[in-house]
Amino acid sequence: MSTDPSAIADDVAIRQMRDQILDNDVKLMQAINQRLALVSRLRAYKEERGIPFVDPSREQWMVGYLQGANKGPLSDEGLAGIYGHVLELTKRETAAD
Repeated sequence: MSTDPSAIADDVAIRQMRDQILDNDVKLMQAINQRLALVSRLRAYKEERGIPFVDPSREQWMVGYLQGANKGPLSDEGLAGIYGHVLELTKRETAAD
């Protein structure tokens, strides 16, 4: 069964859900940008004092904390995967400062 793409584009429920998803994606992007700004400040502070930037035990603790706070439907494995990417992105993006 094929559906006419124009019918999908005209479906009010689909359009509303897509708009809600996009609104959520904008909030997610804003939160990531805010995280990058905060971590950049932390990185500069630590570097000024000769403190290593990466703290693997803190990263592990943070993921565990978030897993405890997570109410789903995101799985613990999914959350750990996302934060693995977030942490790598953060290290890469803040290194240029």
